[in-house]
Amino acid sequence: EFLKLQSASGILLFVFTVVAIVWSNSRWSDSYEEWWHTPISFGFGAIVFSKSLLHWINDGLMTVFFFVVGLEIKREILIGELSSLKKAMLPVVAAVGGMAIPALIYVGFTRGTPAVSGWGIPMATDIAFSLGVLTLLGKRVPIQLKIFLTAFAIVDDIGAVIVIAFFYASSIAWGYLAIAAFVLILLVCANWLGVRHLLLYTVLGVILWLAFLDSGIHATVAGVLLAMTIPARSNLDKRGFLKKSHSILEQRKGDNPRQGNSDSEERDQSTMRDPGQINEDFKSPLQRFEHALHPWLVFVIMPLFAFANAGVRFEGGLGSLIADAVPLGVFLGLVLGKQVGITLFSWLAVKSRIASLPSSVTWRDIYGAAWLGGIGFTMSLFIAGLAFGDTPLMAESKVGIYAASLVAGVGGLLILRRRTLSAQKEKSRRAVGD
Repeated sequence: EFLKLQSASGILLFVFTVVAIVWSNSRWSDSYEEWWHTPISFGFGAIVFSKSLLHWINDGLMTVFFFVVGLEIKREILIGELSSLKKAMLPVVAAVGGMAIPALIYVGFTRGTPAVSGWGIPMATDIAFSLGVLTLLGKRVPIQLKIFLTAFAIVDDIGAVIVIAFFYASSIAWGYLAIAAFVLILLVCANWLGVRHLLLYTVLGVILWLAFLDSGIHATVAGVLLAMTIPARSNLDKRGFLKKSHSILEQRKGDNPRQGNSDSEERDQSTMRDPGQINEDFKSPLQRFEHALHPWLVFVIMPLFAFANAGVRFEGGLGSLIADAVPLGVFLGLVLGKQVGITLFSWLAVKSRIASLPSSVTWRDIYGAAWLGGIGFTMSLFIAGLAFGDTPLMAESKVGIYAASLVAGVGGLLILRRRTLSAQKEKSRRAVGD
């Protein structure tokens, strides 16, 4: 279900990106900028928050994005691919290489200039786009490769959050930060005391976000911190769960399954729904938040972010922009740095025996996934906005991000497609031999 949602999100992201680019280069381009810079204000008494529509998307809706990312990170650490040292080492080491090498390449192009502050841009991997491309190959790609790509993309997200929190913070407002710390302590205490009501965590989460909004640390960090406090275990009463389920099934024992009348079918549907509702009631707050928010994230928040941030005007011509240091650094960082960093560090991890290659996964698969890691898009655009704001460097970085994401996506698709074609030929050859 997670992979299907991510794949569909990748298609929507692409559509909204194209619309944003076309709009921003049409004769109505001024309306694109004016629309997203429309001021919106709200407040409580003397406290007033006033920002543009673009800022509310990037500081508000993207906090929900980072909250869900935080939930995914916590789930992976507790029960997923990062839950044990043995399972985690390969994607963790691969992600470290996939962050370090691209950043170094970018710094090499922009060293000694103000643009060097964008070194975090090529570190990111867009999980929606990369899984969307991988899904185009269907079942011919082993599930272990999809898990590997998801795991190292999530580790990438952890790195991006750390970079945003420590390297893209403005001047600190200690009063607001103190309020945020106090609310965070309340959230931790609520988890420790066994509180499982989503409303409490929602209200405290909104207060935490408002405190971070003017604290000097980007508000999206509040989303990740809130996610870390959400209980991952439910107050599961196994005896009560079994008793309720058994009671529902007992009520249907005497019915004749061949009756086929509408009353019987309605009872059948009710019988199937009731255990599902019981199961829903016993889910942990983390599961309930993640399942409720994930569709909103992939079908509303991420496409809206792309629509608001992807527009770029090619006034001087595309060729002149690509030749600049920023787009070249971003492009080579994502395309070259990702494939070298992920593949090389994965190989070193396996050869040094601190990790092992997943079953059914070949080095061609790892190399193809490394190419897909060069699709930075959402997180790269977000970090570019923090680094460059409304300066001309922002437009240059977008060109590099778009070009790299396109080349990396096509390159990864072709490499992995050759893998699947080779596997099909080998299967056919064996069938003929038999």
